[in-house]
Amino acid sequence: MERHLAINEDFVLDVYRAEIEELGQGEIRVMVRGHRHNRSLNILNIETAAIGESQLRIRLNTSDGDISCYFHPSLRQGSSIIWVGAAGFEPAGEAYTKLSHQLTARGISSLRLHCRVPHALEHCILDTLAGIAYLRRKELAPIALVGHSFAGAVVIDAGALRPEVCAVVALSSQIYGADLVDKVAPRPLLLVHGDADQILPDRCSELLYHWAGDPKKLVVFPGAGHGLRECQDEVRGLLEGWLVERLTPHW
Repeated sequence: MERHLAINEDFVLDVYRAEIEELGQGEIRVMVRGHRHNRSLNILNIETAAIGESQLRIRLNTSDGDISCYFHPSLRQGSSIIWVGAAGFEPAGEAYTKLSHQLTARGISSLRLHCRVPHALEHCILDTLAGIAYLRRKELAPIALVGHSFAGAVVIDAGALRPEVCAVVALSSQIYGADLVDKVAPRPLLLVHGDADQILPDRCSELLYHWAGDPKKLVVFPGAGHGLRECQDEVRGLLEGWLVERLTPHW
């Protein structure tokens, strides 16, 4: 950790462990433990409403507000993905929604999760842990995490903390708060960026790649901006292939 601190002076995350506990009567507690303080969140109830034939609106009623999600269940029991949204925006031409629909045919369920307090790092990590707890209860592990921009740091940290997570994808990620990137391994890490990003330069993903352990992959798209709109088809194809490879059993 001293190596990481020496490179990234913006070490801000006071978390070293994450716990998920079934409390009985349908309640679940998720907790992050830190050196200075602990934070916890209880899932008290889960509201479900059908939207058409292929997805459900999920509301996780918690002890500190509701977490809104959209669940795309596969017809086959298998693995799953949490697409973490912290700013109400989907990169690469609504990649999360489109891939959530497509991947159900491959036996992969998806949970599109909207954080309660966007840009509050530890709150968003707790929300992501709540999503993991929901999918774990439905026996949909292993789980991959995908996040864009600020949520890139969220999925890096949450992914490093839980054994259910088998892969992490960070798109156009910031480095601020992504302090557990060197703990993601041995889970595979995919980093994607555009070299024309005017909000977070591709140097951010280059640094994360440098700090991360193996296995890892960095893909930089020429001429692409922060939202990866210019290369949306290529990004969606990359994500689909990379995630299917890591979430589909090989017999």
